[in-house]
Amino acid sequence: MHQLLLAVALAGGSAHADRVIHRAGPIRTWDEGVPLGNGLVGGLLWGEEGVLRLSLDRGDLWDLRPAPGTDDKDFNYAAMKRLVAAGNQAELDRLFDGPYNHPYPTKIPAGRVEFRLPGRPESFDLNLDRATGTVNWAGGTVRALIADAILLDFQGLPVEPVLQPPKSVAKLGYELARVESTEGATWFTQKCAEGLEFTVYVARTKSLVAVKIGRRLAEARRGAEASLRKGWAATARDHEKWWSKFWAQSSVTIPDAKLQTHYDLVKYFYGAASRKGSPPMPLQGVWTADEGNLPPWKGDYHNDLNTQMTYLAYPTAGLWDSGLSWIEYNWRLLPTYKAFARSFYAVNGAVIPGVMTLDGKPLAGWGMYALSPTNGAWIAHQFDQHWRYTGDPNFLRNRAYPFCREIGTALAGLLRPDGTLPLSSSPEIHDNSLRAWLKPNSNYDGMLMQWLFGALADMTTELKLTQEANKWRALAARIPAWSRDPEDSGLAFSEGELYRDSHRHFSHALGLYPLNTLAPDTNMVSATLERMKKHGTAWWTGYSFAWFSAMLARCNRSDEALKQLQDYERAFILPNGFHVNGDQTKSGLSNFQYRPFTLEGNFIAMQAVHEMLIRSEGGVVTVFPAMPSQWRDASFRALRAHGGFIVDATRRDGTVTSIRVRATQDKVLRLTNPWPGHKVKWSRPVEHKGSLIEVRLKPGESISAR
Repeated sequence: MHQLLLAVALAGGSAHADRVIHRAGPIRTWDEGVPLGNGLVGGLLWGEEGVLRLSLDRGDLWDLRPAPGTDDKDFNYAAMKRLVAAGNQAELDRLFDGPYNHPYPTKIPAGRVEFRLPGRPESFDLNLDRATGTVNWAGGTVRALIADAILLDFQGLPVEPVLQPPKSVAKLGYELARVESTEGATWFTQKCAEGLEFTVYVARTKSLVAVKIGRRLAEARRGAEASLRKGWAATARDHEKWWSKFWAQSSVTIPDAKLQTHYDLVKYFYGAASRKGSPPMPLQGVWTADEGNLPPWKGDYHNDLNTQMTYLAYPTAGLWDSGLSWIEYNWRLLPTYKAFARSFYAVNGAVIPGVMTLDGKPLAGWGMYALSPTNGAWIAHQFDQHWRYTGDPNFLRNRAYPFCREIGTALAGLLRPDGTLPLSSSPEIHDNSLRAWLKPNSNYDGMLMQWLFGALADMTTELKLTQEANKWRALAARIPAWSRDPEDSGLAFSEGELYRDSHRHFSHALGLYPLNTLAPDTNMVSATLERMKKHGTAWWTGYSFAWFSAMLARCNRSDEALKQLQDYERAFILPNGFHVNGDQTKSGLSNFQYRPFTLEGNFIAMQAVHEMLIRSEGGVVTVFPAMPSQWRDASFRALRAHGGFIVDATRRDGTVTSIRVRATQDKVLRLTNPWPGHKVKWSRPVEHKGSLIEVRLKPGESISAR
């Protein structure tokens, strides 16, 4: 269906080989465009005969008017419990799903710039190392990058920009912006609701075009003109310095060209679409739909899988700046989450809406998922993982524990004496129907709560808060055991709700992955995986294949894990690499064949590769724990492990040939010996304990062997 072709190009006569993804022209749809971004602003380059297009986006452009109906006196948990007990689906729909059917709140498209060019595009290239797009057009070339502004360099082609304001905002009741021009510049200012406005300003010379999206006309004009004055060479030099540091943070080499290209591209997405200080990635990152409509699913933050999977892979890759976009965003919203816990659930602590706006307010939707109180525990898991991977005691004290404590406090306040919640569900089982209200606790809810209370016990033990640790440990012990299938003892969704049909969301097995609280080598886990395989992939989406791959890798079923990942890459990404929910090959992998792209599948696929290369759960670091039989050679540099360890390792012809571990904290390294039964000279004295070696390392110290 598609080909992501990675060409290796020598840059400027140097020995450095750039990774370039090459596409034949034309590109006829916006969602297959070449993706560029700087964390806040995004652009997609695409075009066909006679026209080159640049679709525009900025991450903080939102219509934040409250969803009509969320101020209803019965928009609360008490009413939800009452209506579920009464079986009143119509009123549940009116109160909790109805608000989502209004056009706002929503992400706002920013429009596009079009360039009228003679002839047609021959090819489109994305240089990953330099984060630069190149369009090879009949008669010339266009280069593009996004730094402080979007800068385009035209060689051998006329510069004739035509600015197109977003027409879809009419659906929000906005008056359409009017394009204005003067010599060398064109712009529009789109006025939105509640005083919001933004300006897209295009300034040009004979060969350069600068595009700036600003919150005011003056800001946009200054930014575009400053970019023009700086010029292409100086802008590209500074831009490439930033990206050089980004790529230097870690690297992975695997012997599968297509998956290697996808891994590198997804890592690029982190740098292009998520940076500290900018809004984190919603469903479509910084590439909001440009097709004359408002973005699918409002371009919102879905917190029952999408955001969590999107930010799953950054800790292992050490992409802290990208991850802190999400971490610090949620930290800033903690007061909003606490207010929501009081107003909707009538408890102390914090609850995060399952479907929410940029400012953390509920968008509503299918009530059992969009307003499930446990989704916040899954976000708390990311605070916990950030702490464990960095090993940073200050982050634990000042971010991870305070945030997770508030989420835990709210859930503890909702618990009944038997350790169950008043209502329970499992995304997205039975969609929006009365059957979706499962007998408490669903495994999804129970596993999240038990994990959270246990993690809080670990945190408070580390902080030497003994009383707090005992409290959280007791709460974890109150959560009932998991519901299981009487036929094979595999995991069910909840008591009486068994895994009997193919389903896209593996919510029942969250404890296996990514919570990693279930031992992978048990009959229960094996039976769970076999039942998922038995019922097939007919109703899986793209992310399901990548998620199942990560699950299988954790269970050391590496060849099966690779097969799932290859199926995902073959059928569920667009030609530019964006993950789509439906099977684009129509080859029978899934009954879903629909188009809209969302990014979470990309990032869980990246993490599935990590799961094959390194493992550090349970305080033990293992290199190459789940290598497929086809992958005889592989290597990685500077992947991260729990405890703040930085690991390099190489494998040749099925054997580990070198390993190096560096410490960022004062910790004891517990490492699975890569050479059991062999005498190996380590760079410093180690203690052998069965299959493990142990050594204490201080910050900056390392240990290696080959």
